[in-house]
Amino acid sequence: MFDIRIICDPADTDHITAVLGNAFNAGPVSVYPTRDGSRTRLYLRAEHKHTPDRSVTDWPNATQAYATAPDPGRELAWLHAAEERGREWWLRHAALADRMAAGLIPGRTASTGDAFDLACQLMALDGTDVGCNPRAYVRQQYAAWTQNR
Repeated sequence: MFDIRIICDPADTDHITAVLGNAFNAGPVSVYPTRDGSRTRLYLRAEHKHTPDRSVTDWPNATQAYATAPDPGRELAWLHAAEERGREWWLRHAALADRMAAGLIPGRTASTGDAFDLACQLMALDGTDVGCNPRAYVRQQYAAWTQNR
């Protein structure tokens, strides 16, 4: 995972954002004016795209992956009380953030950037080289985890 910073003409912002999204697995783009206001600064976190062994379209979507997920309040309590922050903790934390960012939990929200960052942390912990959107990876791993529990 790496950070990208671009300074460009404001008229090029949408085009550059689209190209980056096609070239990398990219998180949300933060856009700020430069100090003189004549140009735009773009900041994002991204990772290289790799060719996956299996198409991520075969992986579960958010609704499928979290169909049997526990109540978010219980999940937050478990995350807060857990003494060990191993793989299960990171998986459940990333899945909860993904559920909130996907709008699956009424009244609770998380930013897509937070969900992306947590997903990248899980992928790094797993040492995976799967070339997909990190949030799709979380969904696939969470669905497999719930089936094997």
